[in-house]
Amino acid sequence: MKTMLILMHRHKKLFFKDKGMFLSSLITPVILIVLYMTFLDQIYHNNFVAYMPKNFSLPDCIINATIASQLVASLLAVTCVTVTFSVNMTMVQDYALGIRKDFDVSPVKKSILYLSYLFATILNSLIVNMIALILGLVYIASRGWYLQFGDVLYLIGDVILLVMFGAVLSGIVCFPLRTQGARNAVGTIVSAGYGFLCGAYMPLHYFGTTLQKVMSFFPSTYATSLLKNHFLECPFIKMQEAGVPKAVIHEIAISLDCKPKFMGHLVRTEMMALMLVVATIVLCILYLFLSQHASKR
Repeated sequence: MKTMLILMHRHKKLFFKDKGMFLSSLITPVILIVLYMTFLDQIYHNNFVAYMPKNFSLPDCIINATIASQLVASLLAVTCVTVTFSVNMTMVQDYALGIRKDFDVSPVKKSILYLSYLFATILNSLIVNMIALILGLVYIASRGWYLQFGDVLYLIGDVILLVMFGAVLSGIVCFPLRTQGARNAVGTIVSAGYGFLCGAYMPLHYFGTTLQKVMSFFPSTYATSLLKNHFLECPFIKMQEAGVPKAVIHEIAISLDCKPKFMGHLVRTEMMALMLVVATIVLCILYLFLSQHASKR
């Protein structure tokens, strides 16, 4: 345990020492917030208003709060995973710089070394994404605040769970990489494509039926839906109090992927969290298997 803590401290120190990498990881959520506000805010606003009954006026504060919550939920669904690929650079960098040769001749077990990479990635990613969560909550507060204290606690738990999932996933993907160029290429591909695969950039109901069924098997789909449910629960309650029919709210929830289905069955938030936990455990077992295999080799 002491050896692992020392290695974790070493990995964390290297990450924060590289100011360019740290700032790029930290500024990514800020850039996404600006891009979402610039290009998607009006689109989401128009789509939202289109669901309202004719001759029905909903207060702008509720509309703005709902749109802001949707934007921040989509943002965190992406950054909680993609940032881990940027943070998890020490494992590849040690190979690229030849530092792993020193570890290979040391008495440190390879499994301990790989676990230290994983836990350091989780810790560093949590720091970045918690800052992103705070920025997102500040943005929501500027548009219309309806979240309760319990909702914020749920959101913190969602971020922790999703960061753990992303850290293990990035560890497995980056495991065979040996050069910085390969890691940068993988990071670019993940950053560009993950937002579509998790339904953050575009709700799944815009996709074809076949693609929706395929994406229903991806844990990332339910991670995004979990965040949206916890962000949008209070705005939906305020909409109902304002007189919006339940059927309309239900249709809005479906359009925002708050009511995903798996094999034709509705998936509730508890099941979403459970599926994400199970997926993280399975990936963690695979990661441990790879580290043990590397140790024997």
